[in-house]
Amino acid sequence: MKEKKPYAITVRELMERGRTQIPAELISSSHLIYNSPAALAFNSPGAQGFGVKRAGLAIPGSVMLLVGPGCCGRNTTILSEMGGYSDRFFFYIMDETDIVTGRHLKKIPQAVEELVQSLPDCPSVVMICMTCVDALLGTDMERVCRKAAVRVKLPVVPCYMYALTREGRKPPMVDVRRAVYSLLEEQERHSRTVNLLGYFSPLRDTCELYDILHQAGLRQINEISRCRTFAEYQAMSAANFNLILNPEARLAARDMETRLHIPSIELTRLYQPDQIHRQYHAFAGALGTGIDDTVWYDAAQEAASHIKKTYGGMTVAIGEMQNGNAFEMAVALSGCGCAVTEIYANLSAQDFVYLRRLQEYSPDTRVYSNLSPSMLYYEGGGQAVDVTIGKDAAYYHADSVHVMWDEEVQPFGYDGIRELLRQIEAGLERRHG
Repeated sequence: MKEKKPYAITVRELMERGRTQIPAELISSSHLIYNSPAALAFNSPGAQGFGVKRAGLAIPGSVMLLVGPGCCGRNTTILSEMGGYSDRFFFYIMDETDIVTGRHLKKIPQAVEELVQSLPDCPSVVMICMTCVDALLGTDMERVCRKAAVRVKLPVVPCYMYALTREGRKPPMVDVRRAVYSLLEEQERHSRTVNLLGYFSPLRDTCELYDILHQAGLRQINEISRCRTFAEYQAMSAANFNLILNPEARLAARDMETRLHIPSIELTRLYQPDQIHRQYHAFAGALGTGIDDTVWYDAAQEAASHIKKTYGGMTVAIGEMQNGNAFEMAVALSGCGCAVTEIYANLSAQDFVYLRRLQEYSPDTRVYSNLSPSMLYYEGGGQAVDVTIGKDAAYYHADSVHVMWDEEVQPFGYDGIRELLRQIEAGLERRHG
C-alpha cells in the first residue's frame, strides 16, 4: 500500500511556480477543510481570542445580542465567563420556525428593547451579531437594526459572524472592524492626533512606535482598546490620519476616509530590523519629518546577533496561529542564524516577496497548510525541531520548546523582534537548565 503523506512543497518549488500558480492544497477555498486541533481556533470566527463576537464589544459601554441557533452560541459561553463580558453578552435563540419562516426578524426590535430595559445602566450601543443562518436567508439586517434603533433610541449596529464569507471580499474580521468604527461622526480634526487601527488590544507599552510618533510631532495617539468611555471613542473622529497596523483594518480606514475625510497610512508588522528601519524612515518621510530610531535599531540588531552567536543553527517550525506573518518571520529568524525547516500557513500572492528572500537562506523549507485534509497524515515532518512558534506548530511538534507568541497585547516593530527572541531564549534555557 502506498504511504499517505501530507501535502508539502519547498520554498524553491514555490518560487519556480510563481505567485500565479499557488498549489490548490495551500488555498483553503479550493478544497474541504480539515479541522485538526491545530486549525480549530484559526478556523472558527469566534473560537478564541478576538473573534467577531468579542471584537464587536470593543466599543466602550456596548452590549451584544447574538441572534442564531443554539449551536452557534455554544462557544460564546466561554466568552461570557471572561472578565468584563458576562454582563455584556446576550442571546436570541432561533428555533426551527424562525429559520424556516424568518419570523425572528420581527421579534429582534422587541428583544433589543427588552434587553436595554433589563440593564441597570443604559448601553452606548447594541451590537447585533448575526450568524450564517441569516446569510443564507439573505436578511437585510441593516433595516432590522434601524427599526430596533428607533424603538430604543440608541444606535443598533449589525456585525456578521458569517463563516461563509471568510474567503470573500469582506471576511468577518474585516467587516467587524468597519462596524466598530461606524458610529464615529465627523468633527473638526486635530493635526497632532492619530488613530492606530488594526487590533482590538493595545500595542505593548514598551513598543517604540509611540515614541516615534511623538518624535514626528503627534501628541494624541488613539487606540480603541485604550478608550475607557464612549466619549473617548467618539474623539477618534478628530484624528488627522489613521495609521493602519493590520491589513484587516483597510476596509474600516476606507470607510472612515469616505465618511469622515480622515486619510490613512499603513505600516506592516515586521520582524527584520533592517526592514523595520526602512519602513519607519519611509513613514517619517511621508509625514515630512525626520526620526531617530538608532537606539531601538541597535538594540534589535544586538539581540539578533546574540541569538545567532549563542543558538545559531537551531531548527524552528513556524505556524500561523501567532502574532506575525509566518513567511516574513521565517526570513527574520533565518537572518538570526536559525534553520527554519517547516512553515504551516495559507499562502497568498503577497507572501512571495518574503519567499524570494527566504529562498536565499533556506530553499528547502517545507510549506504546509493547516487546513489541508492531507494533514491528517502528518507525523512530525520526519524530524524533530528545537523550537516551535505558534499554537499550531506546537501541536505538530509536542516535544519541542514552544513559543506560542499569541498574547493579546500586540507586538510591533523593534520591540516585537526583541521580545520574540527573548522568549525563544528563555524557552531554550528552561529546557536545557
